[in-house]
Amino acid sequence: MNPVECGTPVPLSGHADLIMHAAPEDCASYTHLPRSDETENPKGIPAQPWAARRNPVGIGDPCKEQRRLAHSKGWSMNRIPAAPPNRTATAFVVVLSLGACYPNSPNQPRIMSYIRKISQGLGCWAMAATAALAANSPEASSKFFRSDTGKNFGLKTGPLPDRLDAPGALRWRLPVDSGHSTPVLCGGKIILTTYRDAEKELATVALDQETGRLLWKQVVPTARIEPVHRTGNPAASTPAFDGERLYVFFGSHGLVCYDLDGKKLWHHPLGPFQDEFGSSSSPVLVDDKVILQEDHDLNSFLMAIDRSTGQMVWKTPRPDAVRSYSTPTVWTANGRKQLLVAGALELAGYDPSNGEKLWWVNGLARIVIPIPVAAQDMIYMASWSPGGDSGARIALESWASALGRFDKNKDGKLAKAEVEDAQVLDRFFRMDLDQSGDLIQKEWDRHAEVFRRAQNAVLALKPSGRGDLTEKALLWKHPRGAPYVATPLLDNGILWMVKDLGIVTKLDAVSGRVLSEERVPGIGSYYASPVTGDGKVYFASELGVASIVANQPGWRVISSHDFKEKIYATPVIDRDRIYIRTEKALYCFQGKAAGN
Repeated sequence: MNPVECGTPVPLSGHADLIMHAAPEDCASYTHLPRSDETENPKGIPAQPWAARRNPVGIGDPCKEQRRLAHSKGWSMNRIPAAPPNRTATAFVVVLSLGACYPNSPNQPRIMSYIRKISQGLGCWAMAATAALAANSPEASSKFFRSDTGKNFGLKTGPLPDRLDAPGALRWRLPVDSGHSTPVLCGGKIILTTYRDAEKELATVALDQETGRLLWKQVVPTARIEPVHRTGNPAASTPAFDGERLYVFFGSHGLVCYDLDGKKLWHHPLGPFQDEFGSSSSPVLVDDKVILQEDHDLNSFLMAIDRSTGQMVWKTPRPDAVRSYSTPTVWTANGRKQLLVAGALELAGYDPSNGEKLWWVNGLARIVIPIPVAAQDMIYMASWSPGGDSGARIALESWASALGRFDKNKDGKLAKAEVEDAQVLDRFFRMDLDQSGDLIQKEWDRHAEVFRRAQNAVLALKPSGRGDLTEKALLWKHPRGAPYVATPLLDNGILWMVKDLGIVTKLDAVSGRVLSEERVPGIGSYYASPVTGDGKVYFASELGVASIVANQPGWRVISSHDFKEKIYATPVIDRDRIYIRTEKALYCFQGKAAGN
């Protein structure tokens, strides 16, 4: 505990209802709890009213004021706290020192022994109570994409399966419609979004977490379905949950709010956007707001919507941001919350209260899909897209050169039929910002600049200050192993990354040193992000191969399982269960106390 002034309230883990009161170093520990949360001292030391506790020191007693305060509050030394109660209890700790208060007392050894036992019991109670309070706080109850950072944060943990094909490992399997959204667990329910291509149907469904049984389904009306990438899906965004309400985003419809029973509370229309690959950024929650990042070919923005009403609180244009599909991360630095927003070429920090852009760091890829990984005062940002590697760059020739080669009718513009460059034809839609069917110099130069500045790398950043922090914030940079889609996993000082072809890179988070570069059994592309629990790291390839690797400094593949169904959603771990969504079903696997 950091030094503080006598009597200063110090919140534990941000909870004002569990407080430490610090007093001078020469004073000792007294505790007070509501009577229903106490148990008799097993040593049987008799309770004594404070008035009967004579001061053996007399004049100049250094703890006189502390004893007066304790007496006025009714604090007692004859009881110790029991196990943390289900309801919120209030604990006060006054740090005193009986050695100073009673230096000549013949009972000092007995008292000091008793105080040590109190301190030990109180320490255990405080840690458990703090964890319980944190789990029940509004901040902890909020869930959205990667809010768990890919880890098992359940209060009750258990063994996770070593083998997904082991007898008894599969708890249940439920066929579901297609979709790329990661399931969200809330209030005993599993929430996910789905899409039926034949009916052009977008829906939100709720399943029972124990059995997988369908509880409700809500279909949203759509005038048209947004275009998506050939491997994409209109149900790509992961829902968010704040403990009471669900927030679901579809690029074809907008943001919808439901209660846990599926009743629609409000709808904020948005989309479709100018982007032939659609939208896949997911809503995140901070304070009383829902945050959406929409970076597309034109009119990119960051937006905050009031959770209760669905009304816009603020909207910040991002004029320099071209299409990207990352999701913001909530980061607390020096007691102040920020939104970490990764987009083409740049990572930036925004003030969630008003949308103000606070700082930025350049050096990202031209299309960014992984989300920032925050850890205390550090941020890890991995980004990769074709044409950004130092040995395989894509560059557009000058506008004058392009006109000389392709402008057959000499009108100073480039029609799609005139262009004979495959790199340009593949990107003609996104370059043609006004959708006129012709490229002009302004549109050409904008895209050429994006290619010129793009950098594929993993960055370790420590931002502090405002404005351009590109040089100041960078601690280390690693040019290899950055994933295209999957967000890295940070655990025990190791940054895990998986990229296409199943290449797993492990970096030391402090130095950026490569710990290992290996392959998991699943080949092909990787869209799902790695998750960890029970000493294991789980990977899932697009082709449907799930691999389990030991979470240790060395490299050991525990097992792999081929679902023979494509996987795009990130697995979710809760206690001793892992939920894996494929394009055809949702699976619930459970570990066993004994071997699988």
